[in-house]
Amino acid sequence: MKKLQLAEIDDILDKEETVCLFVYTPLCGTCQLAERMLEVVKELFPGIPFYKTDINYMPERAVTWKIESVPCLLLFDGGNIVQKLYAFHSVTYLYETIKNFWPENR
Repeated sequence: MKKLQLAEIDDILDKEETVCLFVYTPLCGTCQLAERMLEVVKELFPGIPFYKTDINYMPERAVTWKIESVPCLLLFDGGNIVQKLYAFHSVTYLYETIKNFWPENR
C-alpha cells in the first residue's frame, strides 16, 4: 500500500470514486498485523485503490473522521466515508465487507 500525506489524501479523495484508506500508527502491533491482512485483500480487488496513512501526522483528521482507535480502515465512496472498520477479524471478513460495499469492483 502506498503511504500518503494529508495533501495527497485530499487530492485522491477529490479524484477517486472508491478508496480504502488504512489508518495506523507505526508502533501499533495490531496495526502491523492488520496491514499484512490488507495486503492480501487488496490483491483481490484490483479495481479499488488501497492507501495507508500514519494518523500521528494528521491529528486534525482523526477528529474530522472521528477515528476512535487504530487500526482503522476507512471505506470511501464519492469522497465520503461509508464505513469504518476497527476489528479486522480475518482476511475473509475484510474481503466480504469490502465486496458488500463495492461488488462491481470484485
